[in-house]
Amino acid sequence: MIYLKKFTLLSEDVEYDMICSKKNIFNNLYPLRIFSEKEFRKIEFEPITIFYGGNGSGKTTLLNIIALSIKATKRSVDKKGELFEEYVKKCNHELINQDNCKEMKFISSDDVFDYLLDLKAINSNVNRRKDELVQEYYDYRNTSSEKTNLKQYEEIKNKYDSNRMTVSKYVRTRLRNNNIIQESNGETALDFWQQEIEDNSLYIIDEPENSLSAENQLKLKQFIEESVRFYNCQFIISTHSPFLLALHDAKIYNLDSVPVKTEKWIDLKNVKVYSQFFKELSEEFE
Repeated sequence: MIYLKKFTLLSEDVEYDMICSKKNIFNNLYPLRIFSEKEFRKIEFEPITIFYGGNGSGKTTLLNIIALSIKATKRSVDKKGELFEEYVKKCNHELINQDNCKEMKFISSDDVFDYLLDLKAINSNVNRRKDELVQEYYDYRNTSSEKTNLKQYEEIKNKYDSNRMTVSKYVRTRLRNNNIIQESNGETALDFWQQEIEDNSLYIIDEPENSLSAENQLKLKQFIEESVRFYNCQFIISTHSPFLLALHDAKIYNLDSVPVKTEKWIDLKNVKVYSQFFKELSEEFE
């Protein structure tokens, strides 16, 4: 089933007009130029569509643009700024089969982490520490650099991290038990996806492989394929996991290429690296 059929990003000309009108207002022009420089405008979706690329390729940005444009629900509201919102308003999309669509939802990797963290907190003091770190995060964000004691390395680092990280990442990197996910039930992260995904729905998912072992990534792959085949779901996914890139009949946009193009999963660089690695060690498996 397809609910989001097409999406059109801004052209270079439209972005140029925005830059000219806003250059004296905004120092940060994000998300302008990210996709126009890759000659990437028109996206046509299949029941499973994947955005592949390395860090900084724009995968997460693209998912956020699409989710905000179609008004997909999110667990947490993350303000991207006035320029980002204006960019989204100028994008075009085509939705179909809306009478059959129960929900359109955006799910980030932070959502999975928060779910796992909350479960662990039931029988530990992590929840208390998490709240303290959240408060610490906002305290540092609201503290000017001039008021920070520059003799204290940790304060400088915390101030810097609070400005460049999301609150979830800030908490995660500071929890003493940072391997909390690995110590929890190995099926818990997979359970999250099985609880979140319902029939007749559209899901925009950012790197679902996070927190999942290779075995559970394969289970998630099967679950997604069955949700499409039997339960009329549509998925738009960002990933570089070779297991999820192998999703049956997935349409893959390679955001590392210029111009952006669709490719078979076996032709992607990340998959080829894995393939070559195991070929070189094939004798070890005999």
